[in-house]
Amino acid sequence: MKKMPCVFVRDFDARPAIITAKVTLGCEWVIAGEGEATRKWDGTASMIQAGQIYARYDCKRGKAPPPSAIPCDPEPDPVTGHWPHWILVAAQPEYRWHKEALDQWTRWWNGPPADGTYEVIGPKIGGNPENQPEHLLRRHGDEGYIALNGSRTQEIIATFLAENIIEGLVFHHPDGRMAKIRRGDFGLPWPVRGEP
Repeated sequence: MKKMPCVFVRDFDARPAIITAKVTLGCEWVIAGEGEATRKWDGTASMIQAGQIYARYDCKRGKAPPPSAIPCDPEPDPVTGHWPHWILVAAQPEYRWHKEALDQWTRWWNGPPADGTYEVIGPKIGGNPENQPEHLLRRHGDEGYIALNGSRTQEIIATFLAENIIEGLVFHHPDGRMAKIRRGDFGLPWPVRGEP
């Protein structure tokens, strides 16, 4: 799973970073109405491969990834220096919630999830912004498509996110490209407490 671009160019000099009116190069298809929008879950990315779960590992600028890490991109991001990888979850205590989510899935569905990328959400993940009582896997792209009324202007997207209690949207192009936009990119609060 490659690092997804934001639909609009971010101004990293602003604190917190905000989006500009400029569409990120390569994301014009989103504004043109191509592809489908799905819910962006706020958790931690994971990958299932051959029934095993991998955690996302972000190799920061100047650091070397663990020897067995699988790179998501061929090289670090030229702006942030971040370089995401996948690392196999074994008995590391910091990844016990990944294992719990995988075990939960396996019990519910009588078998492991299909290969692909997922989001681990739950009470011990990032302050539990999704307000979940247990650790769960949510497959990326399987959240159901979201219809945005009208064109996909910055104003339409901002209004949709202001009216819906979700972290953001992920746009999926039929050719595999993806792009994201979050509530926080518009200065909208997240998480929104007191809502299911």
